Amino acid sequence: MPAINDQALDQLFRAGRSYNGYTDEPVAEAELHAIWDLMKWGPTSVNQMPARLIWCTSDEAKAKLAECASGANGDKILKAPVTVIIGMDINFHEQLHELFLHTDAKPWFDGNTELREVSAMRNSTLQGAYFIMAARALGLDTGPMSGFDNGKVDLAFFADQPGVRSNFISTLGHGDPSTVYGRSPRPDFGKFNRIA
Repeated sequence: MPAINDQALDQLFRAGRSYNGYTDEPVAEAELHAIWDLMKWGPTSVNQMPARLIWCTSDEAKAKLAECASGANGDKILKAPVTVIIGMDINFHEQLHELFLHTDAKPWFDGNTELREVSAMRNSTLQGAYFIMAARALGLDTGPMSGFDNGKVDLAFFADQPGVRSNFISTLGHGDPSTVYGRSPRPDFGKFNRIA
């Protein structure tokens, strides 16, 4: 597969930013489907796909989520066209018979809550990163955040699914460049890497 060009690399990585505010341009429901239809192809362990997304588009849903946020995050949620809750299903293994057809992987996780929790966190976080990259690829911007009360979010949005817990949330829309902070440092390879 050939390398993608510099314009695409800029859009996905070098020029991609976390936004604190958005323009008034709406986000269509079809765009939410398009994000999912890209992010679902990202790899997860045994294709477990533990992420469970709630796309808060209504004023009611955004207000309910904003009540769970800390600091300025509530206001960001209220003003964004969409805010997405990236949740994780601790009981993802119940779906493996549909998602991983190579072998019966469900027994690997049966009776081992600790393994499922670690795996769900790791792989739903991966899926959250795929969400960010899919949004950028489609010309949308995101504002991922962890400043919220997980317990309150779980009670407000996942009470009917006790195996699902919130991982992180992200605003979504067409970013307003005036709401972006100056770029924080990104060290060269040598600072955090070594080749063994």
